[in-house]
Amino acid sequence: MTSIDVLLKRNQELGEVTPGDRSSPKPSLQVAILTCMDARIRVFELFGLLQGESHVLRNAGGVVTDDMIRSLALSQRKLGTREVLIVQHTECGLSMVTEDDFKDELETDTGLRPTWSVEAFRSVENSVRTSMERVRRSAYLPHTETVRGFVYDVKTGKLTEVQ
Repeated sequence: MTSIDVLLKRNQELGEVTPGDRSSPKPSLQVAILTCMDARIRVFELFGLLQGESHVLRNAGGVVTDDMIRSLALSQRKLGTREVLIVQHTECGLSMVTEDDFKDELETDTGLRPTWSVEAFRSVENSVRTSMERVRRSAYLPHTETVRGFVYDVKTGKLTEVQ
């Protein structure tokens, strides 16, 4: 049985028990949460979210990239979100690589060097600050007054706000 088969079986067993409002694609709390793809971050449990309350955007590192700006622009302009919550975390894989080393590895393996940025970082707090600033400065986002960033400790579950 593959991992996908396991997940499909779990979905069948779950049935229709997921609480929340499924009537609209517009999040009822009008918030978009941007976080890392790391499997240790259980976003719905972390914030006690119900279905329909928030958009959840994930990528490697939880960093604000052009694609995240694209998703946030749609989220705000077409689906009514007004706040952005950025959550990065301790022990992130992006803090364990460097931009050039990873691009060199990919180029060696494939013969092509990526044109995109890896967004590697050393300080998670500085990465959160950079991501918050990218949201605040984006001309595509009409709602940049409520942008907050946090570091999630994967060992303790504690959230620490970054100023």
